[in-house]
Amino acid sequence: MYPDCDAPIPLTGLLSMLTGGDRRSIGQANRAAAIALAQPDAMAVLMLGMTGTDPVVRMRCADAAEKASAVQPDLLLAHRQALLGPLAAMTQPEVRWHVASMLVRLPLSATELDQVWHILLGFTQDSSRIVQTAAMQALADLAVVHPHLMPEAHARIVAMMETGSPAVQARGRKLLVDHATATRRRTP
Repeated sequence: MYPDCDAPIPLTGLLSMLTGGDRRSIGQANRAAAIALAQPDAMAVLMLGMTGTDPVVRMRCADAAEKASAVQPDLLLAHRQALLGPLAAMTQPEVRWHVASMLVRLPLSATELDQVWHILLGFTQDSSRIVQTAAMQALADLAVVHPHLMPEAHARIVAMMETGSPAVQARGRKLLVDHATATRRRTP
């Protein structure tokens, strides 16, 4: 999925590898994701980079962390508090849409589930349509894992579709079909 990493790289060089250019490019985020998969300690560096001062590095760190966690969700376990706290509070859209996906991959206590639900509801109000869409997807994904949330997720998706952009409406239609399919599978 990601380019191979021939040899371990010093983690001190990971953030510098993600500098330069602008936010329209992921730079070497795929390589950074591969490094995090090969060297799990790199995830701490990526999480730290998500709170740094350079918006390009923040975005690329978020992208790399999200991609690595999609393959190996356990990489997020040590970073639960950061994801639920300062990273969830980040306002940069490119960070938020990746954080939304990562939050859903965490095993959550009842209290944390409520916290994540409210974080994602807040993301649905973001001015970025991409963040709104990512939050909508995350709410739907969370409801699949926690079926008691399905009615609330369904209602939120419908509400977002009524006032949302064409992208939000299209994602909403897909999610409603997916929810109907998931509900039919669970009903004997």
